[in-house]
Amino acid sequence: MKYEYIETHAGMIGAKRLCRTLGVARSGYYDWKARGESERSKRDRELLVRIEEVHRTSREAYGAKKTWHELNMRGITCGKHRVARLRRQAGIEARRKRRFRLIVENHHTAPAAPNLVQRQFDVAYPNQIWVGDGTFIRTRQGFLHLAVLLDLHSRRVVGWGMGDRPNLQPVMSALDMALLQRQPESGVIHHTDQGTLYAARAYREKLLMHGMRPSMSRRGNCYDNAVAESFFSTLKNELVHYRDFHTRDEARAAIFEYIEIFYNRQRRHQTLGYLSPVQFEQQTDVSN
Repeated sequence: MKYEYIETHAGMIGAKRLCRTLGVARSGYYDWKARGESERSKRDRELLVRIEEVHRTSREAYGAKKTWHELNMRGITCGKHRVARLRRQAGIEARRKRRFRLIVENHHTAPAAPNLVQRQFDVAYPNQIWVGDGTFIRTRQGFLHLAVLLDLHSRRVVGWGMGDRPNLQPVMSALDMALLQRQPESGVIHHTDQGTLYAARAYREKLLMHGMRPSMSRRGNCYDNAVAESFFSTLKNELVHYRDFHTRDEARAAIFEYIEIFYNRQRRHQTLGYLSPVQFEQQTDVSN
């Protein structure tokens, strides 16, 4: 590897100086250069090209293990330690997650709905438990407010809505989309935090109209709705923190592409056996 480094940078720094800095004999370097590239080195170089391709298409979100799974799914047989080594040598790293600051408040008021989930996030079938939450995305035009609903079975975003204001429109849009796409039977548990929008009369009436069972986290406790919180953390670390959105429409387009094209259909989830949410649901349908 030292010889390869010297060959790459010799034009800028000089082979003599690099050999002295790296503690190798110039004769050894020139002997290696005369022999030409080894078969192993060629295979590593070819594999590195595929690793870099996965790194780009995954939005720089995958570490070595997910990259290895993705390569295997593409029919490229290789060892995970080899993938880790080549990534390390090429300086390829997943985007670092920003530190998450947790503030827990203690309130003793009763929730607007009982907590029917109780942090039981492993669900055997689709359309048993949906979890929802909202956040905002900063743009130069102002905030864009985003609401989502995820199916706990597959972590798939089944409904989303966006709006210029933090009102009922985004959360209603997310619910309408989820109902239209999934056509669930009655009895689905709908779990959120105790936000005023989810406790609003019009929203609760729509839930009851479709036979859904409202469930709410304890006030100030984000762990009760950890899956929805985790989705927003992923969205912001893989998309929002690295973009400067000039307009809300620009943010809308990027978020739509992230959710529907990348997250639901391509992004591999460790909790799903390194399948995407859509692939995981298709596997469930086949097994049933």
